[in-house]
Amino acid sequence: MRIVIAGAHGQVARRLGRLLSSRGDTVTGIIRNPDHRADLESDGVEPVVLDLEQASVEEVAAVLTGADGVVFAAGGGPNSGIARKDTVDRAAAVLLADAAEAAGVRRYALVSSMGVDAVADGATPDGVDEVFVAYLRAKLAAEQNVLPRPGLDVTIVRPGGLTDDPGTGRVHLDRHVPRGQVPRDDVAAVLVALLDDPRSGAVVELVGGDTPVTEAVAAIP
Repeated sequence: MRIVIAGAHGQVARRLGRLLSSRGDTVTGIIRNPDHRADLESDGVEPVVLDLEQASVEEVAAVLTGADGVVFAAGGGPNSGIARKDTVDRAAAVLLADAAEAAGVRRYALVSSMGVDAVADGATPDGVDEVFVAYLRAKLAAEQNVLPRPGLDVTIVRPGGLTDDPGTGRVHLDRHVPRGQVPRDDVAAVLVALLDDPRSGAVVELVGGDTPVTEAVAAIP
């Protein structure tokens, strides 16, 4: 397969790129910072420098043409302000979906976040930092803008708290799961399995668990 990853220098994204390239897939990574080219190349990923906050649908579609699937793993980052939560976590995800449709690429996986339900219908959860609320709102808006789309087979993954612990290859994956943590390694492994077995319209939550990744993905209702 040829897979394009947006936000390819992120921690989950680099793990995903390495997994895909190591098994022989062709992987293209969209990055904003040209200084990150060498890191992607060392992962076996072809870097493409393109700023998703500035790019047009046509520019992104040109990168996606001929791909079998796309993954949105970009984010404004922990030190970005409220404005970039919207321009990256929402708008860039929608841009990638628009470009995938234009390029005729059906498989689209969106890395979202557990907790987005807390801001549904304009709610503001108590005791939550305003920047994190903006992040959750941007992720929820992205979900609502990419699903459903008749031209795409969309899967949305909402991981719990991300850790750098070694992956176990075992997860708890379902429409709703109790809050918890999950290694970034296992998030990447789940994304690979979802690209192999896309579930159009699925919105799933993900934390560490006892079920092997491939079995967990196959069991998504």
